[in-house]
Amino acid sequence: MSPPFKTIALFGKQQSDGTAQTLGEIGAFLEQRGLRVLFEAGIADTLGLRSLPRADLHEIGEAADLAVIVGGDGTMLGIARELAPHGVPLVGINHGRLGFITDIPLLQWSDALGAVLDGHFEAEDRSILQARVTRDASVVFEASAVNDVVVSRSSRAGMIEVQVHVDGLYMYSQRADGLIVATPTGSTAYALSCAGPILHPSLDGLVLVPVAPQALSNRPIVLPSSSVISMSVADGREPRLNCDMQTFVDLQIGDVIEVRRAAYSARFLHPSGYSYYATLRSKLNWHEMPSLAPRS
Repeated sequence: MSPPFKTIALFGKQQSDGTAQTLGEIGAFLEQRGLRVLFEAGIADTLGLRSLPRADLHEIGEAADLAVIVGGDGTMLGIARELAPHGVPLVGINHGRLGFITDIPLLQWSDALGAVLDGHFEAEDRSILQARVTRDASVVFEASAVNDVVVSRSSRAGMIEVQVHVDGLYMYSQRADGLIVATPTGSTAYALSCAGPILHPSLDGLVLVPVAPQALSNRPIVLPSSSVISMSVADGREPRLNCDMQTFVDLQIGDVIEVRRAAYSARFLHPSGYSYYATLRSKLNWHEMPSLAPRS
């Protein structure tokens, strides 16, 4: 049986201590296994890894069988948005702090990555959002998001008023600091800090979460993933839109923001034995059930 992966792309968090050394070690590890290695050109230059073969993101999307990301969740989100349309699966090695989706510990990368390369892994598809801003019948902004799309006020302004329609039906007008549309992956990000529910990644849904709403009766709501959510800012100063807190655009009153699930998804690979619940316990500091000693 031929190995499932032959061409591996390496990515790393720029301006992070130790990343260059780790990526160099992973590159050597992969080459020893007879695998072709590609390195994103800009990151290779930044980290000083000039000896590895380099390619741009489009070339990587066309050629790679697997992408290995060394960094935190933010790095993983950025690469996932770029490679998801190409169907390239991703493995995350945690060189950051939280590590919800970069779930391989840095000190265990060789054993875990070796097992994945041998075909011992669990695959998980994560929803992607597409956002489009229309102004005076013209599209002025388009972006995708793995975690969330957020309409918010600026740090210098007060509340904004957002009118929301779902599948063409009026839902409400919300006065708040902002409004979050999150995927199940993003339900443990910004949406969670705003009292949104945790959605298991396998759920086929989206969650709409207000940020500090004026009316306390305005609560998060889970919608079908097929929903088309249309938002417009009716009132407020300096509103803006962000996707995954990495792509931003300033909004104007009357702009229409349309959010829908993309036709493609991001595929994450985990080592065998991966447990989403174990990740929640670890990252959210949930208490584990103590072992019960037998009574004498």
